[in-house]
Amino acid sequence: MDDITARALELVEESFIAASGPGGQNVNKVATAVQLRLDVFALRLEPAVFHRLKALAGSRMTARGEIVLTARNFRTQEANREDARARLTELLEQAQVEPKKRAKSRVNRVGKTERLKSKKARGTVKANRGKVDW
Repeated sequence: MDDITARALELVEESFIAASGPGGQNVNKVATAVQLRLDVFALRLEPAVFHRLKALAGSRMTARGEIVLTARNFRTQEANREDARARLTELLEQAQVEPKKRAKSRVNRVGKTERLKSKKARGTVKANRGKVDW
């Protein structure tokens, strides 16, 4: 775990909410779903990392810069807490990975002439599709 992820797990706020789904009567009695809130601005991320995180988070990021994750897949609070923290960690780690630059493809001279020939042939086919004048 890197520095940013460790700092994020310290700053995260947890709240437990009532969950739907499996659990029988336990669902009605115990708030098993966990909701994590993380203020992204408190992390002091680099601008590039912040923009990648914003794009990855999508609708999970609020206008105030908070990431809100809800985990309700499991029947216990502890399992849901671990699931939410794992998802948050994965999101932060993905944001820190810089995408590779796309290398421009280079076409040689023969490739260029072949491409232009095929374009010319296609153009003549389309030009000959007009109305026939008897």
